[in-house]
Amino acid sequence: MRALKRQPESLSLADHLADLAVEALIDEADLSPKPALVDRRGSGAHDDLHLGLMHASALSLWPMFKAMAEAAQVIGEIGVPLREALGRIGREGEAAMLHTTAGVNTHRGAIWALGLLVTAAALAPQDCAAAALSLRAARLALIDDRHVPRQGDSHGQQVARRYGVLGAREQAQMGFPAVLQFGLPQLQRSREAGTGEQNARLDALLAIMTTLGDTCVLYRAGPEGLHAMQNGARRVLQAGGSASLAGRRSLHELDQQLLSLNASPGGAADLLAACLLIDSLEPALGSPSRSV
Repeated sequence: MRALKRQPESLSLADHLADLAVEALIDEADLSPKPALVDRRGSGAHDDLHLGLMHASALSLWPMFKAMAEAAQVIGEIGVPLREALGRIGREGEAAMLHTTAGVNTHRGAIWALGLLVTAAALAPQDCAAAALSLRAARLALIDDRHVPRQGDSHGQQVARRYGVLGAREQAQMGFPAVLQFGLPQLQRSREAGTGEQNARLDALLAIMTTLGDTCVLYRAGPEGLHAMQNGARRVLQAGGSASLAGRRSLHELDQQLLSLNASPGGAADLLAACLLIDSLEPALGSPSRSV
């Protein structure tokens, strides 16, 4: 997606960050062919999702991302007031998303991950290198929100506890290790190898999948599905990645295997969107200061 980048130079920082977050979500959704995920080919392992719904959901979150960035600018520091403001804004954003999607959970995990990153960027737009940005996001994620409704654990939290894996909350609290240690390095390696941007992004997704304890996959298909995802993603990269013929064959095999298990790596998809956002922030904010 490129239309959101054609904006006047007077665009506020909050507007610009919201644009980048929505663009990351739409670019993730459009990326094809993703194994067992919604993309331009179809709905993957989902019977309640399609590409148009993913686009509508992403666009519905734009006011939320803007409000999070504005809260960071107003409060100005990491602490309980900012964390609780984010919690309130995030819950309002989730309600708007569910209204748009008629109750379908399209981007709940992405609200958490990208919301933290947008806030971290707004706190120090002059320092959006991946490590510094992720550290600020992690510090925010470690703060408790006293106003979280007591409605029991999410499916992801239940699965993370049962299988002892890092869920979305823990990934953020640790500074997004799946992104910084696997997704971003693979994205850069594939770009440097001249694979083309779409293949580089597919390779980044696969790199995230190689080690991620994806709670979406575990919920749908248990350890068998998780092992199939991780091992299949490794095979694609070992075969030469998505830009190679052997890699594409392995990617097709992984897609078919995950579909047969009804295992959709939604956690990896959320982290790919986070990866794309982190990748975009430093270049986008490296220009002279924008208006607030």
